[in-house]
This record gives sequence, structure tokens and C-alpha cells, in this order.
Amino acid sequence: MIQIKEVTSKKDLKLFIDFPYSHYQDDKLYAPDLRLIQQETLNQKKNPFFNHAEAAYFYATDESGKVLGRIAAITNENYVKHWNENYGFFGFFESVNDTKVSGKLFDAAKNWLRQKGVQGIYGPMNPSTNDTCGTLVDGFDTPPYVMMVHNKTYYDDLIKAAGFKKRMDLFSYRIQINKFPKRYLQLANNIEERLKRDGIIIRKVNFKKLKEEAPKLQHIYNKAWEKNWGFIPMDDAEFQALAQELKFVTTPDYVFIAEDKGEPVAFIAILPDLNEITINFRDGKLLPFNFLKLLNFKKKVSRVRVLTLGLVESHRLKGIDTVMYAKLYESASNSGAVEAEASWILENNVMMNRILQNIEADPYKRYRIYQLDF
Repeated sequence: MIQIKEVTSKKDLKLFIDFPYSHYQDDKLYAPDLRLIQQETLNQKKNPFFNHAEAAYFYATDESGKVLGRIAAITNENYVKHWNENYGFFGFFESVNDTKVSGKLFDAAKNWLRQKGVQGIYGPMNPSTNDTCGTLVDGFDTPPYVMMVHNKTYYDDLIKAAGFKKRMDLFSYRIQINKFPKRYLQLANNIEERLKRDGIIIRKVNFKKLKEEAPKLQHIYNKAWEKNWGFIPMDDAEFQALAQELKFVTTPDYVFIAEDKGEPVAFIAILPDLNEITINFRDGKLLPFNFLKLLNFKKKVSRVRVLTLGLVESHRLKGIDTVMYAKLYESASNSGAVEAEASWILENNVMMNRILQNIEADPYKRYRIYQLDF
């Protein structure tokens, strides 16, 4: 008999967090999340996301108490205010290949969200589009980059069986550093000279003055994506937390900002692929020995991920994105990186998909976000 339990204690939360480590123990392509990060993300008292959101966590067990799956149900006031659309979300979904198990998990999430009065559900969001999201539906033969999803091949079937349909697909593009078009670099140099004459300067973000730089990046972030489907603006507390994380997981050589006569108009950031190291941390634990393996990890990895590229609407089609990609190519190449991933890109983001196709990037992974209306 399958039982669904809501997380109401530390013991319950531990079972919720533990499940993926056993679920993927034989999948060598799965890069386990660090337990510490999972604990911080799910902590509704400490994660600033929950200043404007609520969540309930559920897990399924068999008669012996063995965990068979998990799911979260989430509401987000900032999403509702931004889009004037009262939708809830599901996230952190994992399950054995059994529609009876997954169905009961989805029923628990649906019931909780119905009680909150939402008109429908999107997902998976873990817990929002500012974090990991989507279900991998194509590209299972390679490991995920940092902060990207890898899941069982049957998840698409389980989610559809619960009544969900596709809402939006997201693409990941793979770029071989040594195949980056040289013509693109010359074009970028020419564009940058023109931008300078127009008063637009592209520079590295000053990590030593990150508190001063963060509001500029936040302004760009919230303006650049405000019309992108699923976008949720980040408040001050959330973005300050993100900025501090950037300081630890990347370098100033990998984060650039564009300013037009001092006004912030664009920024781009890439991350060294931490998963190259943590993929071997099968239990997700740092102590006692894995912590040492992370020391100077930025110099040990050969892959980088383009985390974000945002331009405010008034400054699109000026070539700023071209220059920024070229600068990141140079930084990645100088660091010894051999491969990069640009992710994720909405399928309806014509401009970004075209840019990546123009630099001969390979759309090698596809993720899906689903919708269910009440």
C-alpha cells in the first residue's frame, strides 16, 4: 500500500532530501546535489525565496517505509503579481517508474494547491525559474552542467499520466571552445569600437565592490527578462544572496556588465562546471573528505556554463550580446576550458536561439515545463 506523507519534521525532511541519492545510485551521469545546498534551498525560514512564497513537501512510501518518490507544491506571490495569473507550481519531483506512486504524489500536490485557490499548475520548478527547472526529455547521454537537471527517462510519461501537458520547452546549447568562429571575434571587436564611440562600455564586474555592483545587476536582471514566459523578478534579499553565491562559484573574468553612459543595460555570467567534481560525490556529502576536492575547483574544471545573458529591451540589436559572448570565449579559452553550455533558452526566444545557431552551437539537450489547469 502506497502512503503519502507531508514533511512536518526534520526526520521527514531528511527522507525527502535523501531519496534522489539512492534513486540515482546506478546512474553514472547523474550529478548529485550537495546536501548542504538542498537543505538551504528547502529551508522556508532561511531561503529568501520564501519571503513571498509558500511550499509543502510530500513523499511516498511503501508498507515497509521505503521512500518511493517525492514532490513539492509551491505558491509564489511575486509570480502572481508580475503576471496577474494565479498559478501554483510543482517541483523537486522524483519517483520510481510507477504511475500509482507518481499519481498519488501529484494528487497530494494538486490538493494542497487547490486549497490555496490557484487556477492551475506549472512545473517542475525547484522552486522557481530563478533556480533549476524543467524535466529533461532529450539528451540523456551526457551529464548535466552545474545547476541543470538530469532525471529518469520515464519522467515525461509519469507527468503526462498525471494530466499535465507541455507548456514550454527549454534548450541547452553545447559549444566547443576551439570551434568558436574566428570571424565572430573580429566582428565583436568592430562592434565594441562602435559601442565605445556611442558611450557604451563593457567591463568586468568588480567583485571587490559586489554590494555596489549587485543593484546594477539586479536592475538588468529584472528588466531584461520581465516579458519572458515564466520569469519571476528577484527582490533585494534574493538577489543579494545570488550575488554572494556568484562570488564563490565563479571569477571576475566570467562576469561582464555593459553600461550606457553609466546606466546598466546588460550583463552576462558564466560558471565553472562544478558538476565535473561533484558528480563523484555520490552521497552529496562534503565532509569529511569531499570538501578538500572542491578547493580551487575553478581551476580544475574543463567546462563552463553560460548562466545568464540579459539585455534591457532598449539596448537589444546593438551587438552588445555579440561582444559579451566574444569576451567570455576569450576568458574561457584562457582558463583552459574546452567546452561551454549556454542554458537554458526558451524555445520561443527567437533572438537568443538565432545568436547561438550563428556561432554554430549545438542544441543537444531539451527540457520541458508542463501545465495543468483546474
